[in-house]
Amino acid sequence: MGRTVGGADDHVGDRTAGAARTSSECGRTGVDPSADVITAARRDLPGVNFATGDVYTLEFEDASWDIVHAHQVLQHLSNPVAALKEMRRVVRPGGMVAARDSDYASFTWHPHDVRLSQWLALYQEIARANGGEPDAGRRLLSWAQQAGFSQVLTSASAWCFATPEDRAWWGGLWAERMTTSAIAQQAQREHRTNPDELASIADAWRTWAKADDGWFAVLHGEVICKG
Repeated sequence: MGRTVGGADDHVGDRTAGAARTSSECGRTGVDPSADVITAARRDLPGVNFATGDVYTLEFEDASWDIVHAHQVLQHLSNPVAALKEMRRVVRPGGMVAARDSDYASFTWHPHDVRLSQWLALYQEIARANGGEPDAGRRLLSWAQQAGFSQVLTSASAWCFATPEDRAWWGGLWAERMTTSAIAQQAQREHRTNPDELASIADAWRTWAKADDGWFAVLHGEVICKG
């Protein structure tokens, strides 16, 4: 029997459930700082425990979990090394900490649209203004080493959005984010852009999603850490 605790950006429920799917007797807990995310996760996955929490001060005893995993979390943190150290604290001897993060600078797509290049530059600017690192994927090995892990297995993986269904989801997600989300609000509040530019970026995403040859790749860095 294993025990898994995980945090996963706005997909905390899906990732926590998936992390220990091979075990039918696995204790699983998802942690997220947002009460709204936790409420949604509890609704969608009633068989999994969820709790609001702070990755820098996890409310678990030392050496109390077999696996701690963070999916698309470290890129948003001002001190990812401190977060990894805290994850290491709550993992038992022989357990593991696993992390996966995107690397925005490595994103690539077709067809070319200068407005999507504007989107990428704007997102990176806002992420860094908030203390995060959008190119976290390439830094995971370094961060894990700084956190004191003696064994770090590294890898990379990619998402590819190329089917009509995948393009509709990915393009629609970003079109909405660039017009109605906290990202859009912050960008305007801090005078980094204006409503017309955001509307143009959203239109670029919708145009890409409708292109028969539309293709988008998201590169991830991954680490499994022990010791």
